[in-house]
Amino acid sequence: MRAVLVVNAGSSSVKFQIFDIAAGEKLHRLIKGQVDGIGTQPRLRAKTGDGSALIERHYAPNEIAHVPAAIATAGQWLRDAHAIELVAIGHRVVHGGPDYDRPVLVDADVLARLERHVALAPLHQPNNIAPIRSLLASRPELPQVACFDTAFHRSHDAVTDHYAIPEHFYREGVRRYGFHGLSYEYVAGRLSEMAPGIAKRRVIAAHLGSGASMCALKEGRSVDSTMGFTALDGLPMGTRSGQIDPGVLLYMLTEKGMSAEAVQNMLYRESGLKGLSGVSSDMRELEASSDSGVALAIDYFVHRIGLYAGMLAAALGGLDAFVFTAGIGENSAMIRARVAEKLGWLGATFDPIANRAGMSVISQADSKVALYVVPTDEELMIARHTVSLLATRAGQLHPAAMRSAFG
Repeated sequence: MRAVLVVNAGSSSVKFQIFDIAAGEKLHRLIKGQVDGIGTQPRLRAKTGDGSALIERHYAPNEIAHVPAAIATAGQWLRDAHAIELVAIGHRVVHGGPDYDRPVLVDADVLARLERHVALAPLHQPNNIAPIRSLLASRPELPQVACFDTAFHRSHDAVTDHYAIPEHFYREGVRRYGFHGLSYEYVAGRLSEMAPGIAKRRVIAAHLGSGASMCALKEGRSVDSTMGFTALDGLPMGTRSGQIDPGVLLYMLTEKGMSAEAVQNMLYRESGLKGLSGVSSDMRELEASSDSGVALAIDYFVHRIGLYAGMLAAALGGLDAFVFTAGIGENSAMIRARVAEKLGWLGATFDPIANRAGMSVISQADSKVALYVVPTDEELMIARHTVSLLATRAGQLHPAAMRSAFG
């Protein structure tokens, strides 16, 4: 069976999905799995595209001590148990920097460029590129495609992407990039299927999960975003601070004597919902808790979403629809209800019954701002990009190379 593998690698887990390419760009999800507990309590889990369990296997820590070992273990299982022959691998890469505004076939030069952006996404970039580096060495003949969370936002105007600092920094790449682009690209496409008239108008999409951001869409294109140079800016997240006065950071460095590394660790790993609540970074745990700090964390999260909705509505010149997506946006009826209340001044009329029922439309019929819940699928987006890029390149290659790529 010939298929595309999609990889989303983190520090202690590697998520993967397998898509059958037999029907061309009409992809069929075969397997969804992950290797987690890398280096501590490694475990391989996988299920079919329709949710049936396939495997749950535990390993000794030294058997899967790092991300490349996790990739090798998952790959061996796929070959042995399912006779899957990989045509290509698509990777989620958080930061493409100023170089990449679309998916790209990875070679040594591309990898070197991506490594320059590790400091801009320290939670994600090192882990995103680790399997790419490993596979370039072990399987150089296997095409790898990097798909960037920043690429979808490269349509922004210069006035949107600039910071008010000396211009030479912008030319060097210090600018507002925006993230979660693969999610927003998928959501924009789904909305055009669900409500084509609305999708072409003024839409705010809110990717609310452990990482959280919001994006202003017009005619399905990104025109502004809450995230900027790094994935720290904007909304508070599970463990990330979101927007913060730069003076606070200067104070921590100069008056508190904190090192740059300590400040970075605090902003990325000890802040956000976790820092405010003192309990957890997981919204499910916060909703179930009665701790006094939890109420502040949830209030703050909702408050900032409301503030940024106003900002993005101003960027759009009004608002016709608001879309909830990602883990919290798709699953927390309470957060959706509280955010919808914040959108009332923009003309949103909320339908609590539809919200509790988990409907895709949670606004009243006469609402001036339509409210949608659209589950995201970044992995499918990556698979589509991977197949599309290889198909384009195959058309320019020798027929033997086309047969090698697509059988």
